[in-house]
Amino acid sequence: MEKKIKSRKETHILNAGKELFWKFGFKKVSVEEICDKAKASKMTFYRLFPNKTELAKKVLDYLIDDGMIKFREILKADCPASERMQRIIALKAEGTQEMSQVFIEDVYNDIGSDLQVYVMTRSTDAWNGIIDEFRDAQKRGVFRDDFKPELLLSLSKNMTTVLNDPYLTGLYKNPQELILELTRIMAYGIAPK
Repeated sequence: MEKKIKSRKETHILNAGKELFWKFGFKKVSVEEICDKAKASKMTFYRLFPNKTELAKKVLDYLIDDGMIKFREILKADCPASERMQRIIALKAEGTQEMSQVFIEDVYNDIGSDLQVYVMTRSTDAWNGIIDEFRDAQKRGVFRDDFKPELLLSLSKNMTTVLNDPYLTGLYKNPQELILELTRIMAYGIAPK
């Protein structure tokens, strides 16, 4: 589902959208603010994107596609399992860096919205790809052969509940720390014995 960037203006708008969405959430950011940040006109914005939701989808597409490429590279790297785990955790940290709790809530709490459905669909597709990659790595002895990669998919789908639990989120400085802690628990728990 890799999509090409059409122009430098599109790149500026994508970067501005990501930065503003991550900082202030999806709902609070306006097309005008994105255009101001990107130094682009609204006419240019609407020539490239039908609306703010489509911009958010494209931002997420690039992040997911880039993350999958990097994930595959990590699993194929010639290094010990512990180093692979550290790289996977660093990749997860990079992917969620600067993402605000507001953005997470905007997407996951807006049940049935076009953006939430899109995020869930893309996440499921990505996780299915990750499961395939884990199975391949298991065959090569990178992970325990008795580990069921589907468990990670289930845990990921239930991460929304954890991220919306005020008690659990209150234990960490920000959502990223909680996400990284969950990732560490999952990643090191599947390392070979």
